[in-house]
Amino acid sequence: MAILLEEGFDDDELERILTHIRSAGLESVLVAPVASRRYTGRQQRTSFTSDTTAGALAAADLAAVIVPGGYAPDRLRMRHALLDLVRHAIAAGIPVGAIGHGAQVLISAGAVAGHTMTCWPSIAIDVKNAGGLYVDRPVAEDRGIITARKTDDVVPFVDAVLAAIRRRR
Repeated sequence: MAILLEEGFDDDELERILTHIRSAGLESVLVAPVASRRYTGRQQRTSFTSDTTAGALAAADLAAVIVPGGYAPDRLRMRHALLDLVRHAIAAGIPVGAIGHGAQVLISAGAVAGHTMTCWPSIAIDVKNAGGLYVDRPVAEDRGIITARKTDDVVPFVDAVLAAIRRRR
């Protein structure tokens, strides 16, 4: 499972996502613009070192792609290789999850139109303007795109991603 990483990620979201994935017995790879670089969270409480870059991965080899929230999605959406990874994953039917502001990456990847989604409330208008149907609930799942609103929704969000992975197997 690939987790996209950039400066300014939401510390609590990423920590909880990783903890929940590991407790389920799955491995994850941190994918960033630069491999083996340390990235610091928005609250500066945590930092993680990236494992690889998007260009070094094939979407077809991944179980899922997750985009954490915070300020990182605004930077991630400027990285063409990361957007391509998201696009290729969606095209291959691989589950793609985004939490909070992570929906910005889906918008930039052109993956929102016609999908029911949730996100951080301040970008709900962006989802609507990109052709998505915004709903205010903890998790929304629509044809392999799984979205959540905030840190409090991490457990049901990761559970939905894990369920989508199991359905693909």
